[in-house]
Order: sequence, then C-alpha cells, then structure tokens
Amino acid sequence: MAAGAPVSRRAVLTGAGALVVAGALGAAGVATGVVPGSAGIRRRLGFVGPDGVVPDVVAGAVTTRSVESAARGTRVSIATMTPAGVDAAGLPVLLALHGRGANAQTLVDLGLPEFLTAAVQAGAPPFAIAAVDGGDRYWHAVGSDDPQGMLRDEVPAWLADAGLGAVFGVLGISMGAFGALLWARLAATPPSAVVTISPALFLSWGDAQVRDVFVDEADWAASEPLRHLDALDGSTLGVWCGTEDPFERAAHELVDGTGATAAHFDAGAHTDGYWRRVLPDALTFAAAAAPRG
Repeated sequence: MAAGAPVSRRAVLTGAGALVVAGALGAAGVATGVVPGSAGIRRRLGFVGPDGVVPDVVAGAVTTRSVESAARGTRVSIATMTPAGVDAAGLPVLLALHGRGANAQTLVDLGLPEFLTAAVQAGAPPFAIAAVDGGDRYWHAVGSDDPQGMLRDEVPAWLADAGLGAVFGVLGISMGAFGALLWARLAATPPSAVVTISPALFLSWGDAQVRDVFVDEADWAASEPLRHLDALDGSTLGVWCGTEDPFERAAHELVDGTGATAAHFDAGAHTDGYWRRVLPDALTFAAAAAPRG
C-alpha cells in the first residue's frame, strides 16, 4: 500500500481480528498452561523464553579419545573437559550423558567446556566433566550393548588414565537424563549430585513403546525411572524442564515423587537454546556437591 493511501474498513477489521486471536491465544495459555497453535506462535508470544548463549570465556582443555568398550561391544569416544587456569590432576568428575541421536561431541559443541570454565571463574569448586558415547537406547542394556556397564566398570579406569579423580555426580539432557537417573539407581555408591535437564521419561508403556528402543514392556518397566522413584534420593536431585517441553508432565511426576531439592519449570522448549540457558544454574547445583581438594 502506498504511503498516505486511505486504509479500508476491511483492513481495519482484519487487523483487529488478528489482535483478538492473539489475545485469545495468550489468555488460553494463561488459563490452561498450554498455548494452542504452532510452535512459531508460542515462540512469538514469549512462551519459550530466550535462547541461552555459550559464555564468552576461553575454554579449558578438551581431550577426546577413542577407546574400546567391552560392555558396549564397540569403540566409543570419551571427551574430558577441565576448567581453564586450574590444575586438572585428580579433579573430581561430573559425568555428562547425551540425548538421543547425539554423542559425546554433541555435548562439547553445546558449550560444556565454556560453561564449566565460567562456573569455576564464578566461584564454583573446580571439577571436570566427562562425556562418552552411549548409543540411542536410553542408556540401558539391550543384548550385548550395555551402556550402564560401561559407565560402571570402564569409565572410572578411563578417567584414571587421563589423570582425573572419581565420579561424584551425573548430568543428563533429554534421553541422557533417563540414563542419569538409571545410573544413580544402579550405582554401588549413590552420587552426590544428579542433574536432569528436559528429562525424557515416560508415563506409560504406550508412550515408551513408540520410541522402539525397549525390548518389551517388562524391559521398559525395569529401567524407567518413574517406576522406581523410591530408589532415588531427592536431596541430591536437580530438575530443569521448560513449560513447552513435551516431557514437562513427566518431569513434574519426577519432582513430586522424589522431593527433588531443586525443581525449575520456566518458559522453554526441548531445545539447545533452553539447555544453554539453564546450564549455568545446573552446573552450579552440581558443583556444590563436588568434593573439595
């Protein structure tokens, strides 16, 4: 439309209608906690919040090695990350478990090395992070592929070979949170910190079955953290989940069933942007449990 041209009555009514629709969407979201419409509409209305950014710091050392895992029956990559400006010898280790379709390098690319250095520079006691390839089967054993056996029996020796100390806690994102909770339940010594971000948990066998990673319902029930809440220590558990995340309801059940020490539900979706936004708080929570040298 040319500048100065008269505005038609139809255009005015159309614009007003759009405002009414937007207002109705916002009101519905406030009333129900679920915003109807596409993800794009929900983002424009601010229901997913801002994306987090990788800290503008010089990362510490990142070392990636390829090792043979007898437990998984294949070679895997393990990436160890240490904070800049700190003597890495003997540092306690936080395990970092990746989501489905990802691997150890994915967590490096997410910015964990920078987030780690930023946390220590902000006053957290120094610790290291180790990420390892766990496959796509929710970090549980299927046939001869046993990621939990790898975490339990092999990772400690790999960390010792790298000059690092013992594992004190675990952080998992999405599928990795499922694995972190499973590891916490099966570990011989309970971890001092369990951090779950956007935990991919299943309220029913029907929800889990569509992932096509569990042998049968019994296999899922034996692994599903929500079926074993009494075995999890809420005093060491932190949960972060966005209100636009499809796993939000399951995350609330995790919090309600364990009495998690830290429970954060704010605007956010199941995205890298949300994970980067909450990682500073999540690492601060984990660092508080790290043993001090």
